[in-house]
Amino acid sequence: MAYLENHRGVTHSLILLPLWALGLSWLLAKILREPRGWRALYGITAMSIGLHIAGDLITSYGTMILAPFSDWRAGIGTTFIIDLWFSGIIILGLIFSILLRKQKTPSVVALAILLGYVGFQYTQKQRALDFAARHAAPGARVTAQPRPVSPFNWTVFVSDEQAHRFAHINLVRTEPRRYTPGDGFIARVDAPYLPLDQAIWVVRRRYGEVDERFIEEAWRSQPLAFYRWFADLPAFDGKEGSCAYFVDLRFDTPGRGGAPFRYGACRDAPGAPWRLATS
Repeated sequence: MAYLENHRGVTHSLILLPLWALGLSWLLAKILREPRGWRALYGITAMSIGLHIAGDLITSYGTMILAPFSDWRAGIGTTFIIDLWFSGIIILGLIFSILLRKQKTPSVVALAILLGYVGFQYTQKQRALDFAARHAAPGARVTAQPRPVSPFNWTVFVSDEQAHRFAHINLVRTEPRRYTPGDGFIARVDAPYLPLDQAIWVVRRRYGEVDERFIEEAWRSQPLAFYRWFADLPAFDGKEGSCAYFVDLRFDTPGRGGAPFRYGACRDAPGAPWRLATS
C-alpha cells in the first residue's frame, strides 16, 4: 500500500523539482569540491531530475507531478515500463559520449533520436486507439496500453461500467508470431500479439458473474480505497473463501506469468468489517 501511494510521488513532483535540484546540487558540489559551489551544478541537476520525471511520465503507471498539492497521476502511456529500444538508445548514447568525451554531438544526437522514438510510439498509440474505437459501442471508454519487445505491440481496451473487452494486437504483423517452448523469454512475451485482422477479444468483468453484489461491495469497501484511486482498469480476479480479489489490467502482460498489484477485500460474515488481503 505504501508503495502504491507514494511511488512517483513527491520525489517526482514538478512543483518540488527546484527544491530537489537545490539539495542535490549542493551535495554534489561538496562531493566534487566544485569551487563555484552549488550554483555551477544547479542547472544540470534540475535538467537531470526533469528528464527522469519525463522518463516516468511516458509510461502508464502514473506520476504525481503536482504533489504534494494533488495526488493526480499523469501518464502519457506511450512506452512500456522496460523498453529495450528506449534503453538501447540511451546506452549507445552514453558509450559514444565516453568515446568522444570532448564532443557534444553524441549526446545531442542520442537525445534527438530518443525524442523521435517516443514521438513514433505516440503515433502507434493513436493507431491502436483508432483500431479499438472501431470495435467500441457508443459511450464506451477506449484505451491502449504499450507492451514489451516492440513499439507495435499493444493491448487495447473497450470498457464500460460492467466489463472490459480487450485484445493483444501487433499493428504491422500479417501473420502470427509462433512460439514453442524453448524459444526464450523475449519470444514468449512477444508472441501473443496478433495481426489486427486476427485479433482475439477477451472479456474481463469488473465484478464477476457470480456473487456480483458481494464482489462489488468488496470493491467499494474502505480497505480498497487506495486501490480504487490507483487502478485504472480494475477487474475481478477470483474469489477465495471470503475474499474477492482484483487486478489492474494495465499490468496484465501475457507471457509474464501473473499480474502484479493484486489486492482483495475479505469479510468473514455479513455485516462484519472488511479487511485487506494481498497475494
